[in-house]
Amino acid sequence: MNLSFLGMGMVGVWEAALIALVAGLVLYGLLHALIGKRAEWTAAREIGWAFLATLVTACGADLWHLVYMGIVPMESPVTIQRILSGIHDPDYLGTRVVFEIVAASFGVMLGWLLFGWRPGGRGKPSP
Repeated sequence: MNLSFLGMGMVGVWEAALIALVAGLVLYGLLHALIGKRAEWTAAREIGWAFLATLVTACGADLWHLVYMGIVPMESPVTIQRILSGIHDPDYLGTRVVFEIVAASFGVMLGWLLFGWRPGGRGKPSP
């Protein structure tokens, strides 16, 4: 995935986190409106599926690069150069992944507060 639209350094980290936050909010809202109400899912199921969908869509590329770098043996400079050349801003990859995961969770929870939470309803979606 081409992430060249993101800035470098901490600016890119905050931009990626903002994207993950908005994605979590939107995905929870869509999941709640399209599937959760009809299937009478609990809030926990909606939150879980929305969080997983947000991780795959908003954080998937960076998570994959981080996991891939941990799996592939980095024995030669050619391998290291090839892998790092495909990553946008490899110096801040770990920071970007952590911020994306935290922002995705905040986005999903903000979506739950806006769309799914009802006072006195014990977190159950509204009918």
